[in-house]
Amino acid sequence: MLLKFEQMRIVDLSAGNVAMGLYILKQKELRKAQSGKLFINLDFCDKTGTVNSKVWDATPEIFDALAVNKIYYVKGRTDLWNGVLQLTVDKYKLAEQEIQDQIEDYVPSAPEKPEYMMAYIEECVNAFENEDLKLLVQYFLETNREKLMYWPAAKSLHHAVRSGLLYHIKRMLMNAQGVVKVYEGINKDLLLAGVILHDMDKLNELKSDSLGMAEYTTEGQLLGHITMGVLTLQKLCDDLSVDPEVTLMLQHMILSHHGIAEYGSPKPPMIIEAEILHMLDLMDARIYDFNDNMQNIEPGEFSEPVWSMDKRRIYKHKV
Repeated sequence: MLLKFEQMRIVDLSAGNVAMGLYILKQKELRKAQSGKLFINLDFCDKTGTVNSKVWDATPEIFDALAVNKIYYVKGRTDLWNGVLQLTVDKYKLAEQEIQDQIEDYVPSAPEKPEYMMAYIEECVNAFENEDLKLLVQYFLETNREKLMYWPAAKSLHHAVRSGLLYHIKRMLMNAQGVVKVYEGINKDLLLAGVILHDMDKLNELKSDSLGMAEYTTEGQLLGHITMGVLTLQKLCDDLSVDPEVTLMLQHMILSHHGIAEYGSPKPPMIIEAEILHMLDLMDARIYDFNDNMQNIEPGEFSEPVWSMDKRRIYKHKV
């Protein structure tokens, strides 16, 4: 460990001070200065933000030894460069494996362990009475398990954090379990399967690293996860010989879960399970956005306009 090590959040760093902390190496690039000497341009991040950093007087060997997506002890000095905070790294050391194993503590992540969330989801599926739905959803979970453990639900909107997609599914499942206890006429297995599969092609709409930092794929930008999901589901159901009626209902639920065409759904919900799915999806997204935007304001203050909520400013009340 670095001597006199003290954890400092990136959001709290200011120019002209010593900085130190456990940070994840997000990206690295070997460059040449005007003097001809090599330096390394890096981005370090933690849960609170990202800071551009420099390692001067570098060599190709030093560059090659740095591992992206790993946690480092970092100590250096902060300055402003063209008005942007920059960290000059004096010392760094790869953190121990037990710290690497807790990587979700150092990036924006879902508040629950992915292993626990997956176990809850699988417990729900194991209780299905409809064998076609059970076969289909179990196959989806098993073949995509590795990705689901860290995949975000978006690039920048709701649940755009490590394991965000799993967290979104799990909370919707919890709410769905409550709905079916209150209201009659709902096919529980169909509703829960729709919850698990409604965003299934976020796994292909986005490309994500193991830190949950995502960008859109070409297919994602051109087609979107709704259209892609309908196509993927058809192939899965054909391969597994799922009942055509079950296939059609799930496709409709995927197609309509954004509610209206303005938000990406070419058809509105036309079965009760699709309507509930749409409402659960919207509710979970809205509650996430409210909580996320209230984190950085004090009681009695308003947030900045929230784009995903029609530019509303969220008020944090004192009650």
